[in-house]
Amino acid sequence: MAEVVLFHHALGLTPGVADFAQGWRDEGHVVHVPDLYGGRTFADLDEAVEFVDAMGMEHWIAAAAAAGAAHPTATCFAGFSLGSACAQFVAQSTPGARAALLFHGALSLATVELAWPEGLRLQVHTAEADPWVELDEAQNLIESVDGAELFLYPGSRHLFADASWGDYDEPSARLLNERALALLASL
Repeated sequence: MAEVVLFHHALGLTPGVADFAQGWRDEGHVVHVPDLYGGRTFADLDEAVEFVDAMGMEHWIAAAAAAGAAHPTATCFAGFSLGSACAQFVAQSTPGARAALLFHGALSLATVELAWPEGLRLQVHTAEADPWVELDEAQNLIESVDGAELFLYPGSRHLFADASWGDYDEPSARLLNERALALLASL
């Protein structure tokens, strides 16, 4: 059993993210899903990104760090898109973190400006032609971390693992979930 902090994407804590977390709970894991927006959600991705940008990435990283600190026994940090940046930062800066699961995004070590801790496992999952993901950043990160795994899924759907969003792709979401659960089971 793993204890995970799962960060939502720019649309907020959607029913799809909540359901995803519940699936992990049903597998026996402890999953915390902090609502960085205090209940607000968006139906339009461009509006959501405007909201995120207006607050600034430093704000979201600080909010994620506080949320991660509220769960001191968590050993895995995961996130969708915006949440993947949050999860990556928190995992890289939390002593005792054992895994980072980054869905629909990843940042290079140069962007995060933190070294990758020894023993911190990494999986990155993204659509191969996702217009919101800088694939070269994800590949740079993978190449920088021993044993890291990059999983590319067919197509260009950004939030393909959120069943409540129009980009949902059930076969890809199922495979992403299976791969992530295998990592969680090994912690």
